Amino acid sequence: MSLAAHRPAGRARAVAWAAGAAIATALLGGLATDLSPWYYALRQPPWKPPDWLFGPAWTLIYTLAATAAVLAWEASPPGPQRRRLLVAFALNALLNIGWSWLFFTLRRPDWARIEALLLVASVALLVVLVGRPRPLAGWLLLPYLLWTGFAGWLNHAVVLLNA
Repeated sequence: MSLAAHRPAGRARAVAWAAGAAIATALLGGLATDLSPWYYALRQPPWKPPDWLFGPAWTLIYTLAATAAVLAWEASPPGPQRRRLLVAFALNALLNIGWSWLFFTLRRPDWARIEALLLVASVALLVVLVGRPRPLAGWLLLPYLLWTGFAGWLNHAVVLLNA
């Protein structure tokens, strides 16, 4: 059987893994996000988006990230390059979930502000890593980079307003 005959099954597997990872990250981050009275008591900057916008924004971001992961995976040769992609996406997922845990579960916006810098850096790394084998994949992650940068700035403003 030719290599081309294996391609659809390989793509389906890559899509399933990327979608599953995105859904798991979203679910775990969502479970750590508690919009409790504590959260609503925080002073927020006037430019904070409405709470209902965060769900659709993250849905789009996770969809684009999963798509970028599949494109980069397919364009990368098996071996170290693919392993780096997996490690970078896993690290990013942990930082993504960790931010929600620090901010909402531990109620430590000050710690989350520091972690947000690491999250933004991990997204920037992903842009570079996925963009090398497939430039479109890097472009697909730019909304994620912009959103996490904005969220980090919002986190910083919350810390300052509630100090």
